[in-house]
Amino acid sequence: MSLGPVIAVVGPSGVGKDSVMRALSARQPGYRVVRRVITRPAAKSEDFEPVSEARFEQMQLEGAFALHWRAHGLLYGVPARIERIREGARGVLVNLSRGVLGEAQARFGDMITVSLSASPDILARRLESRGREDDADRSRRLARAASPLPTGLARVIELDNSGTLDATVTTLLDRLQPESA
Repeated sequence: MSLGPVIAVVGPSGVGKDSVMRALSARQPGYRVVRRVITRPAAKSEDFEPVSEARFEQMQLEGAFALHWRAHGLLYGVPARIERIREGARGVLVNLSRGVLGEAQARFGDMITVSLSASPDILARRLESRGREDDADRSRRLARAASPLPTGLARVIELDNSGTLDATVTTLLDRLQPESA
């Protein structure tokens, strides 16, 4: 059975990575979403498995992650079952940190990076509306918004998500079709 590519969705906080992934997989079920493990309490805006740091470290020792990293004071992990999810999929969407893209490409091989952006005022409004960060955290996240992607990535699709979610997903599907054919 063929393995679908890993589609690493990256971008600054508040750009809508999880919304784009959910909408894409809802519109085209051949695209599957991988649910990350994060050491943060559950949140309505993001679908992940919340765990304590102790549990995360135990899972890491047990080999539960295909990829893991630390960012924003939290631990993030992509479950090892991603390989099973790739079987027969058109593509497997996963929200990643820009800092682990090189490692992810080496680990997964067939990978497409979708780099989302949005205007600074939209990012600021989205961050404020989700209510997860204080003013200082929001300022730090906005300052990092323009961080570049690492060099050497095989396939990159850059999209502005300042408009409607539907428009972003339509454009992304158009750009993915030749990539995943």
